[in-house]
Amino acid sequence: MTAAPDLSPATAAAHPRQRPERRVGWVIAALALGGFGIGTTEFVAMGLLPNIAASLDVSEPTAGHLISAYALGVVVGAPVITAVAARVARKQLLIWLMVAFTVGNALSVLAPNYETLMAARFVAGLPHGAYFGVAALVAAHLAGPGKRARAVGRVMLGLSVANVLGVPAATWIGQALGWRAALGLVVVLGLATVVALVALVPDLRGMPASDMRSELGALRNSQVLLTLAVGMVGFGGLFAFYSYLNTALTSVGGVSEGVVPVALMLFGLGMVVGNTVGGRLADRHVDVAVVVGLLTVGVSLGLFSVLLGIGWLAVLFAFIVGATGTIALPALQTRLMDVAEDGQTVAAAMNHSALNLANALGAWVGGLVLAHGLGYRAPAAVGAGLAAAGLVVFAVTMLAARRSGVMTTGPREQPVTIG
Repeated sequence: MTAAPDLSPATAAAHPRQRPERRVGWVIAALALGGFGIGTTEFVAMGLLPNIAASLDVSEPTAGHLISAYALGVVVGAPVITAVAARVARKQLLIWLMVAFTVGNALSVLAPNYETLMAARFVAGLPHGAYFGVAALVAAHLAGPGKRARAVGRVMLGLSVANVLGVPAATWIGQALGWRAALGLVVVLGLATVVALVALVPDLRGMPASDMRSELGALRNSQVLLTLAVGMVGFGGLFAFYSYLNTALTSVGGVSEGVVPVALMLFGLGMVVGNTVGGRLADRHVDVAVVVGLLTVGVSLGLFSVLLGIGWLAVLFAFIVGATGTIALPALQTRLMDVAEDGQTVAAAMNHSALNLANALGAWVGGLVLAHGLGYRAPAAVGAGLAAAGLVVFAVTMLAARRSGVMTTGPREQPVTIG
């Protein structure tokens, strides 16, 4: 490969295995832009619940069900869409998924009442898991051997960067102009992603075809189900921490509310670092990356619980929790693709269903310990316990893999063509 590869059709035809790094980089950037929009809409509602509740004349806990509606859409949409659309060309599927995401958010902007908004949030969540599943497969396919997990991590960076830039920007717009304007920004991001996908994603010759029966077979694969359980349990701790971070910092850490956005931004920056490190580590050894990620996030959550009373140190520690909390993400996504056999798309998409279930689990467990009067140090401490439980589940997963002779460190590579 030359320093400045020739991307002309003639050259592509003459060298079908050529993978120009710059072209692949732009494709992954387009895929990550979709993740940025999805991450923005997923998390911005949490910061605008009071505004939404007041606008629709409902209580804040009632408005909170809108977050659950989106998460339910993710859980339902991931397996259903990827199975039904198994034979659709990957580029076209990505485009249509992002169109559906954009329409769902546009319907949210226009929703006249709470009930309509609830339905629109469910619709907006449906393409979430399927988009990330397909995008991860496309990125890994184009990156080739030795770079797959890093490519997956770069797609997932869209979610992380959303916490640094997208969510704060949308929250500010929502507070200044109303929550509909914040979701309007997401619609713009969705439209921009559609344009980028059309312009930059190549025809993906060489990606293996599938069908509904093969894809749904992933749901009968014990290694797929166990790996999903690792994500659901292990990452529940991170969400237990994140769900109550605001009040923990102000009530126990003694920091002002004005400092909380700084902590959230540091957390998002940590996620960016963790994704990058985790992708590189997973390219060396997927299973080691999962263990390192769960172990380090468990330790960092435990330390945060202990150090929470020192406000400024707790704010800085939000970065460490974010960094350790995302190390295992590229590895889990890659592992699912490696063990899923002919059901790779469903398996990769279901990872995001598992993470949304982790969100629900973490928030529920964190609320449970608070309801029992254990204080705002408890959610992070319980989060450390959930990370440890994730390690136990992963140990069971590895033991089962060894007994059945499943290979988890090497993918089935396919010829890659950009055209």
